[in-house]
Order: sequence, then structure tokens, then C-alpha cells
Amino acid sequence: KLLLSALFTAPLLLEHLLMVVGLNIAALHNPWVQLLLCLPPFLVGLFHFGGSALGSLRGGLPNMDVLIFLGSTAAFIYSLIGTFLARPDYIFYETSATIITLVLLGNFLEKRSVRQTTSAIEELSRLQVGNARRLMPSGAIISVPLEEIQMGDRLLVNEGDQIPADGLVRSGQGFCDESMLTGESEPLEKGVGDQVIGGALWVSGSIQMEATAVGKNTVLSKLIELVKDAQREKPQIQRLADRISAIFVPVVVGISLLTFSLSYFAFDLVFQQALMNSIAVLVISCPCAMGLATPTAVTVGVGRLARNGVLVKGGQTLETFASLRRFVFDKTGTLTNGRLEVAAVDYQGNDPREIDAVIQKLEQHSSHPIARSLLNHFSAQEDAQTVFTEVKEEKGLGMEATDQTGASWRLGSFRTLPAALQAQNGRHSLYLTKDQQLLATVDLKDRIKPEAADTIRYLREQGFEPIILSGDQESKTAAIAAELGVATYFAEQLPADKLRMIEQLDRSEPTAMIGDGINDAPALAKATIGVSLSDASQAAIQSAQVVLLNGHLHRLTDAIRISRATLQTIRQNLFWAFAYNVVAIPMAALGFLNPMWAAFFMAFSDVVVIGNSIRLRFRKV
Repeated sequence: KLLLSALFTAPLLLEHLLMVVGLNIAALHNPWVQLLLCLPPFLVGLFHFGGSALGSLRGGLPNMDVLIFLGSTAAFIYSLIGTFLARPDYIFYETSATIITLVLLGNFLEKRSVRQTTSAIEELSRLQVGNARRLMPSGAIISVPLEEIQMGDRLLVNEGDQIPADGLVRSGQGFCDESMLTGESEPLEKGVGDQVIGGALWVSGSIQMEATAVGKNTVLSKLIELVKDAQREKPQIQRLADRISAIFVPVVVGISLLTFSLSYFAFDLVFQQALMNSIAVLVISCPCAMGLATPTAVTVGVGRLARNGVLVKGGQTLETFASLRRFVFDKTGTLTNGRLEVAAVDYQGNDPREIDAVIQKLEQHSSHPIARSLLNHFSAQEDAQTVFTEVKEEKGLGMEATDQTGASWRLGSFRTLPAALQAQNGRHSLYLTKDQQLLATVDLKDRIKPEAADTIRYLREQGFEPIILSGDQESKTAAIAAELGVATYFAEQLPADKLRMIEQLDRSEPTAMIGDGINDAPALAKATIGVSLSDASQAAIQSAQVVLLNGHLHRLTDAIRISRATLQTIRQNLFWAFAYNVVAIPMAALGFLNPMWAAFFMAFSDVVVIGNSIRLRFRKV
């Protein structure tokens, strides 16, 4: 469409420019020749802009195409009348054709620029490999398409291959580059039992892996969908711009009519000049710049976050994130590494093998970080006598079960102890009881994450208030808070307590909750913004609006900086869009810009907005 319009517009524009400098080409000066040259661009505009304009009018939300359609049609009809009346001073075919061609050029540049803003999805999609090497039971290796891989398949991955699916390493070892998925800059060493992510690059060695997630269930597929969803959702500031744009077009049409009336009737301008001024008003106004201001910035911002290992569930999250004033952290698995180690076990004179087996059987029903640590320490015993008929997890407390004899077992914090025992205990991490009789105690030790101190320091320097909200004992929570320099902390908080605390904090200031356990899920869902870690429980991930990949807390500071930069870019774009219209429309109404220059500046305003959004991808934040 653009090429066709440009081909026929060029002679019209040439004739107009030659006439300005006093030259004349007789054939091009013929009104009927000009009509024939103008007709193809006008018909392109009629179908391209006219269809969109009528559709928007039927929907009750007139768009920019209404203005383009009215401006080009007015110039064409006026010129057509001049042709039949043999009045050369009525001929403005070049105006009609040039308006359409320049706006099509602007649309082309706009689409090309927008494609650059969606590069994050394209880069992630390129990580999806086409084929994989499947190991058959016979020992043969066959190449299969990605969509034919099934859970449990044994796959061969050699040096330089992209991992075809999520899975576990079953043999071999080497290094894996997950930078495009998690933002982790250094290749990670992987060995037997380690998890690998589909789409990551295997940079050295060779492994056999077992597929544990395929198709839409892989981390990469979910990442692509999250980025798409986030880029589709409109922030609050965009909805405001949409409401303004909805009344913008009728207002501009009114200004155009007023311009014509005042120019012709009040200021005694000739009819042609009054018409050109009113057409220039229609053409130069640009609601599309307002429409592009937010989505292009959000698209780039979400994409940059994804490349930095941060997933956001919805474009509005970016805007909300930039308004946060308080960050509340769970302790275990969030500020600490969550890889708790068993420091000591007091069996209270009971059989260690039986106690170990009971703890192992109870904890295999939990996805809490503490459960993973206990399962790594306590091994299953085939000759264990205790068989559980019912096991359930009490959020924030521990595990409760009933065995084959009807006895009641509990493994959890000191709050699970009977009142008589609570007074005597509280120093240990976990307590195992059977029918309210203490059988064993477990002491756990944990280490603060290396990046936790830097993250807390950054928050304080930026004027944010960090708070620790933990289910752990007072003494342990206080020690972590003191080491990190956190002044406010709350210990021994059950999930319901955490929920009430977040509700209370959220009422005074926008609050983020950062957690990883199943007991954090209600608070994550209730907070202004819930932030989870990618190695957290599924309940925590599903309740959060932001996920930090690779479990790295320093991604939180990246999220703050990029979300602030995105909101700043949106405001810059909207300022430009509104300021442009405030200045340009009066200039057109006063006759300082003819319709052709108006069309050029209108297209240029779109490019400025998109270019500013693309700048967000590369600027230092």
C-alpha cells in the first residue's frame, strides 16, 4: 500500500514543488492528470483508513483514522469540484495523496519499531529447539521432534546443544548456560540429580537426562506466556490515556470546524485557505501517539525484566511496583539460602532408625523448603514399623498424621507441643511428638544468602522500609534481622498472622511481600505486590505477581530500577504526545502548517514515542 501510494504521490509532489520555485511541467499541471495520479492513493486511503474509521465510529470510540479520512477526503472532494468547474485554484490533489502516503509511511515505521520492542519474546522463542535425541531401551539413539518428547523420556545432550525439555541429569556432568532464562551470567555446573531447564545451552560435557516437563509445561513455555500476558495487560496510566483519546477525536473535529468558521467568516480568509487550515488541524492531531505511549514502554520494560531474570504477571504490575514504599521479607528460603542443614537430633532415647523413617515419611508430603532439607538428611527405612493412614500439612506449624494404630503424630515448631511441654522447650527448631509425648527434637542451621545484605542495603538507601515477617522463633529472627540491619521484624507468625500483618501494613503504604513457602501464599496474594522466587513452592509462585528466576534476591533491585525506568518512560511519552498536540493544533489552525507538513509531523510524533520506548531497552538504569 505504501509503495503504491508513494509511486503515484511522487509526481504530484514534484509538480507542487516545481510550481513553488516557478517551474512548470504542462502534463503534471493538468487537473485531469492530477486526478488520475491521486486516485490510487485516495482509494488505498479510502479502504485502509475509511474502513477503520467507520468501524471505530460504530463502536462509539472514534480513532485517529477518522481524522485522516476526513482530511484527505475533504481535500479530494474539493479538488474534484475544482476539476469539473475548471478552477485551478481549487486543486489540492497533492494534499490528499500526500496525507495518505505520509501517514502510511508513519504506520510502516511504527510497526517496524514496535517489532523491535517485542524482541524479548522472539529471543525466548528462538531458544525452543526443533529436535531432540531420544535414547531407546535398545541403546539406539533416534532424532524426534520436540512435540513428540514425553515425560520420562531419556534424552542425550551433547556439548553445544540446547536442552530440549525440563528434566533431571541421570548421567554425566558439565556446565550449562541459563543466562537467557534466568539472567545468571556464569555457566552453572550440573551433575547427576541436578535440574536442567529446556532452552538452556549445554556448553561443555555430555549428559543423559530424563524429561520431567514438556510442551507448554516447561519453564521456557511458561516464561513466554507470562511475557505475552504482561505485555497485553494495560496499566492504570494507560487506561487514563485511553479515556482521553476517546474524547480527543470529537474535540479535534470540533476544533477543525471552528477553525474553518473563524478563518472564513471572522478573519475573511479565502475559502481555500480556510479549508486548508481546517484540514491541517485534522491531520496534525495525533491520538495514536497517546495510544502508543504506554504499550510500547510496557513491552520493552517487561522484555528487559525477562532478560534480567524477573517475570511479571501483568503490565499493571510494573506501574504498581514503582509505587512501593515497603518491602516485607519472609526469612527462611528468602533471606536465607533455604538449604537448611540438620545440626543435631536428640532422639530422647528412642530408636534412631524408626525416628528417621517417621520424619522422612511425614516430610515427603510437603513442598516447604524445610521439608526438602529434612528429606536430604533422613533416609527411608524399609523395615520401619510405622505406617501412616493420613498425613496433612498445617501451614506455618508443620505436619500432622495418623498411623495404622490410630496414634496421632506431629512434627513441627514448638507451637505444635502441648501447653505443658511448651514451657520447657523453645530452643529447638522442630519437635516430633506421638500422642502428645515428645519423641525427638531437631536443630536446623541456615545461612544468609550472599546477596541479602546488599539487597537490604539498597532498599534502605532508596528510602524503602525493609521488614522481616517470619514464622521462626524470636531469637533466630532477631539474629538475622540484626545481621542484615533490619530494624523492624515480626517472629513466630502463622500464615493467618502474616496475612493480618500484610493487611495492616498495606493500609498505610503500598507493600510488597517477598516469600517462597506455602505458608507465605496468603500474604503474597494479599500484598500490593507479591514477589516469589522461582525455586519456591507452587502455591507461592501462583500467588505472586512477580517471580525472581534462579532464586536470586538481587533480581529484586533490578525489578525496582527497571519498573521505575519504565514508568518514567511512559510519563515522558505521554508528555510528548500531549505537548505535541497542544502546540501543533494551534499552529495548524493559525495557518502556519499546510496539510502536507501536518501529515509529516504527525507521523514523526509516533516515531519519537516509539524511539523513546526502545531507548529503555539499552539505557542504564
